[in-house]
Amino acid sequence: MRFTSEQRLDDAVLEREFTLGEIPGILWTPAAASAPAPLILLSPPPLGLRKTYPRLVARARHAAADGFATATIELPGSGDRPRLPGAEQALAELRRAMEAGEPVSDEIIDALILPLVDKVVPEWQAALDALLSLPEIGGPAGYSGGVISIGTRLTVVEPRISAAVLFAGSFVPRAMFEEARQVTIPLHVLLQWDDEGNDRQAALDLFDAFGSKEKTLHANMGGHTGVPQFAGDAAAQFFTRHLK
Repeated sequence: MRFTSEQRLDDAVLEREFTLGEIPGILWTPAAASAPAPLILLSPPPLGLRKTYPRLVARARHAAADGFATATIELPGSGDRPRLPGAEQALAELRRAMEAGEPVSDEIIDALILPLVDKVVPEWQAALDALLSLPEIGGPAGYSGGVISIGTRLTVVEPRISAAVLFAGSFVPRAMFEEARQVTIPLHVLLQWDDEGNDRQAALDLFDAFGSKEKTLHANMGGHTGVPQFAGDAAAQFFTRHLK
């Protein structure tokens, strides 16, 4: 991990951009922390860090006020990273099906989501290796964000993730339902009931499939980006309960 820039945000949060090999990322830490801070991995949507930065930094500031460090990395195929093979065609087929009012096939969903999951989960694990080696970062670690299939896979294969907030706002390959049964950590799942790009029933079925003994579904009316502030507050309380 190589840090490439540093700035203080309102004297309360230290923001450092970094690269991990060819992967860009951002680390936020409480500026006045006197002890190693527990870590939350903030997984962005596949729109690029530049476009999603305002949302990410707002979540990072909120987490820093609660005593957490947070970090994010650019997803494969997003920002300036090379596009994944077949992703453009799968995305075009997805748009065509949705514009025509047709159901989105399992083949399209698999081609769009599974290569992303296969590539980014080892990258998140490498980022976790580097972040937890920093003296200002301590365990345990949490995960927050979507694509929900990324969080599902990561919480199965990565024992250092102790709790996760998952956003049910993306298509779910059928293979993920079997993986969901292997998830055992505490989960807090956010669902926007009127999310126009999300299969609500698939999201509900995935929540049902999760094997965790403690899992909460927080559903609210509204579209994809309409998550109310109190829902974010509840997610923050979830992490305070499980990571401190």
